[in-house]
Amino acid sequence: MSVLLHNLSREREMENVHLAVEEEDIYSGYNDYNPTFDSEELENDVGFQQAVRTSHGRRPPMTAKFPGTAIGARPLATAFGARIPLASSMGRPMTGAVQDGAARPMTAVRAAGYTSSLTRGSTFDPLGQSKGPAPPLEGKNEDTPEEKIKILEKKVNDLIEESCMAQSIGALQLALEKAKEAGRKERALVRQREQSGNAEHINLDLTYSVLLNLANQYANNEMYPEALNSYQVIVKNKMFSNAGRLKVNMANIYVKQKSYPKAIKFYRMALDQISNAHKELRIKIMQDIGVVFVRMGQYSDAITSFEHIMSESPNIKTGFNLILCYYAIGDRERMKKAFQKLISVPLGIDDEDKYISSNDDNDSNMVIEAIKNDKLHQMERNLKVLAEKYIMTAAKLIAPAIETSFATGFDWCVDIVKSSQYIELANDLEINKAITYLRQKDFNQAVETLKTFEKKDSRVKSAAATNLSFLYFLEKDYDQADRYADLAMTADRYNPAALINKGNTVFVKQDYEKAAEFYKEALRNDSSCTEALYNLGLTYKKLNRLDEALDCFLKLHAILRNSAQVMYQLANLYELLEDPQQAIEWLIQVLSVTHTDPQALAKLGELYDSEGDKSQAFQYYYESFRYYPSNIDVIEWLGAYYIETQFCEKAIQFFERATLIQPTQVKWQLMVASCYRRSGNYQKALETYKDIHRKFPENVECLRFLVRLCTDMGLNEVQEYATKLKKVEKMKEIREQRVKSGRESSSRGRREGSAGSAAGVSSSVSSPKMGTLLSNTLSPVYRKTDVKAGERMKVSQPESQQTSPLLDSGRDSAHSSSTKGERLSAKMRSLPGSNEPYEASSPKEIDASYVDPLGPQMERPKTGAKRRVEDDDFADEELGDDLLPE
Repeated sequence: MSVLLHNLSREREMENVHLAVEEEDIYSGYNDYNPTFDSEELENDVGFQQAVRTSHGRRPPMTAKFPGTAIGARPLATAFGARIPLASSMGRPMTGAVQDGAARPMTAVRAAGYTSSLTRGSTFDPLGQSKGPAPPLEGKNEDTPEEKIKILEKKVNDLIEESCMAQSIGALQLALEKAKEAGRKERALVRQREQSGNAEHINLDLTYSVLLNLANQYANNEMYPEALNSYQVIVKNKMFSNAGRLKVNMANIYVKQKSYPKAIKFYRMALDQISNAHKELRIKIMQDIGVVFVRMGQYSDAITSFEHIMSESPNIKTGFNLILCYYAIGDRERMKKAFQKLISVPLGIDDEDKYISSNDDNDSNMVIEAIKNDKLHQMERNLKVLAEKYIMTAAKLIAPAIETSFATGFDWCVDIVKSSQYIELANDLEINKAITYLRQKDFNQAVETLKTFEKKDSRVKSAAATNLSFLYFLEKDYDQADRYADLAMTADRYNPAALINKGNTVFVKQDYEKAAEFYKEALRNDSSCTEALYNLGLTYKKLNRLDEALDCFLKLHAILRNSAQVMYQLANLYELLEDPQQAIEWLIQVLSVTHTDPQALAKLGELYDSEGDKSQAFQYYYESFRYYPSNIDVIEWLGAYYIETQFCEKAIQFFERATLIQPTQVKWQLMVASCYRRSGNYQKALETYKDIHRKFPENVECLRFLVRLCTDMGLNEVQEYATKLKKVEKMKEIREQRVKSGRESSSRGRREGSAGSAAGVSSSVSSPKMGTLLSNTLSPVYRKTDVKAGERMKVSQPESQQTSPLLDSGRDSAHSSSTKGERLSAKMRSLPGSNEPYEASSPKEIDASYVDPLGPQMERPKTGAKRRVEDDDFADEELGDDLLPE
């Protein structure tokens, strides 16, 4: 028992003993294996043994001492003295330790910079600078075939990289050129290797990269035959591994060329060469096959592909395509099943709660803020928005088809959505149901559907009230629109659409200042609300604050660069600010967006006309007429332009079109007849006047023209028309006297297009002239010429007296004299205006004078007039006195 206790106490003492080697080993790390310092072969290494023997005895004495270990300080002997060997962890003696009584020199421990020559008085030169500069580096010999091949390979790689970079920035042509150059240099590289005898060392990866990049660049530049040839070279080469996958690229090209059977063939060939390990790639190829079948109209084959995908790896896009195929073949039950599969597709998106900070830990809050809007979260949001879009579109598509009525179908879709993860889409589907009622022009049902949201949560309630407000606004029920706008604002004060509707109702009531405040509040809630900014500009325009309106529309133009409405408003504002050049520039920008807008073309013509540029004005007015030939203002301007330029025959077509548009307006038909008369076609003018007389028998101006023309042409009908003219003027006299006696304080009654609008009377009756009224309704071209009407009458009478032999008889029947022209012109100058009181005189003779509605005919410039040179046989001879008459 005592022996056992003694042994136990001895073991406890040994536990407290710490060996120096185990506690602190100054050679720690030397036990790591390195084949270079393998000591097992040192004895057999002749070179090492020779080095040990030759270096022995040349070491300087070492004076440094190692620090003591845990046991205590110990001297480190050199080769001249014995030293205590310290075993390593491997158990082998250290280099230089005493072995079998022989002292081994320390060849592995040598201080840097200290050599045996130090004892002989040499200077300290650890870097060897006393030996002079180092010899220059040997330059590479680039003339060798190996170096040339390396340089050429580097150029090819650089060209491929440059081609890819050019394609990434959209420079497709440059990318193709770089790819072609890389192909040329790669072929030169192959030839050079063959010439140098290194054909077996051809870089296949480089060749593959060059061909693939070239094919891709051909495809990007829509050079599909060349791209297919390049892909074919890669696919047929058995030395390229996995080249069969490129048949997918070839199939994509066939799809772009609309060669759908070939595309399906190559898709299936690629599918056969891809193993089942690449499941995702196979699914994508099968999805492409299904889409191609849809384009071919083979919906059953497409359904087979999509159903396989939905069973293996369901996704949102394939589910939506499957619903479309079922809708195309009209299968109601399978549409319902596909819709249920669509809303059950997992998106793989984490809950949004992880982005909400729930504690006061600053570190976790900083992490949440960092990931709240990172790329991954943006991708998750985009995926969720895309899924909601597909589900909403599918529901709106199949709702009218899966049940007998679309309302029942919408109710089924809403019930299915409410039981899914997209429960918030149910309210949106209800609102879409109301919109569908509107498209079917069932206004009452739409309103009833939207009114059901009044008791729901604030967001949906605000959206429904906003739609109701807008519907009532379109129906011009402004009180209801204002009521629901207030309801929408109460539910959600920060709803910009509700604020805009409220501003619109106030705008209609002409309270522009208050409307502007609502539009400003909408902009404060949503600075990108273009509707509020546009309406605010219109409000400032109504308030005549043109500069502020201009600022609003300029800001809006910065947001909506191609909005024709915004640019037209800017042009209109510059016109109001009396800056026609800026207005013209903005209208030209409008035409760059909408090339066929007749109103913008007409406005541009008006601006050029105000600037005095008639040729440009005519160009834009004529373009406006081409696109919209029913604008009376444009037709009137074009007719006036041709009359002003003395091309009356060209003005006829425009006035005839005006006659078709306004058949009850007699002035257009009078214009047509006057154009015929001015162009010299008197017979056609006479027929036109007769036709006008048949349609408007009481038109005094037409009868005057008939009397005048028949007199000039010597027709026997002159007496008949003169009698009718006298009767009509008497009827007008009686009618106007009754009107004056009945209502002296009121203005005289007028009939649109009749002789009461503007008629001349005989010497016994004085009434306004037709030409005066016409000059007030036509363009300024006519107003300038009406002043000379009386003077023209004085000139035309003597000419007609000489040319027409029947004129005298006409005058006799009308009890006139040879000086009638002067008296008539004087009488017309003394006619009362349209607003002067009417006074009758004794009826003695008929006033057969007339005023041309086109104004007096201007003298046409004689641009081509030239005195004709007549050939005279006696031009070179002098006439003597004997040849002159006596």
